[in-house]
Amino acid sequence: MRYTEIDPEHWARKEYFLHYWKDVPCTYSMTVKLDITSLRQKGLKLYPSMLYCLTKAVNRWEPFRTACRPDGKLVVYDSMSPCYTVFHKDSETFSNLWTEFTEDYGEFCRRYAEDAARFGSVHAMTAKPDVPENSFTVSMLPWTSFEGFHLNVNDYRYLLPIFTIGQYQDAGERRSIPLAVQVHHAVCDGYHVSRFLRDLQEILDACPGSA
Repeated sequence: MRYTEIDPEHWARKEYFLHYWKDVPCTYSMTVKLDITSLRQKGLKLYPSMLYCLTKAVNRWEPFRTACRPDGKLVVYDSMSPCYTVFHKDSETFSNLWTEFTEDYGEFCRRYAEDAARFGSVHAMTAKPDVPENSFTVSMLPWTSFEGFHLNVNDYRYLLPIFTIGQYQDAGERRSIPLAVQVHHAVCDGYHVSRFLRDLQEILDACPGSA
């Protein structure tokens, strides 16, 4: 794990960060529908493909890799990996797994399958141990679609993005899926989310290409 420490005194975002960190600490969320027709047409597995594309987009932009470390340092991680939920039908509970990210789509899917096979049946909140600090959270709700989704997080020191994916829907030849994005306003404005979502859609359209 590598990161770059931010010097707040020489940071263009200093004033905005302090405002949303101390004066008016707040997060916000945005829910959009992504076009995943390309994933369907290529016959790609939905969950690992979404995790791959989300992580590829996250790794393009610093606001989505900015965090406050346990020692209080404000940093930008060089790269991130996804930490995601899997569901246990027998107990109606979930577990968290994580998969180390790689730009190679096939290799990432292989790692995902290996983690799912090894840890997917472990009934514990953290099924795969040693979750890296340079990871972000993804949840999947395949049972229902939604127009909006909001988390109530009281820890305003948590700066990394949180993603929630819903049930996909078909409309003619097109397929869409809802995605809720929650971010901390101290590091991420509406412009940054919009830019991220634009890139994410381009990556989805090209997956498993090199977009």
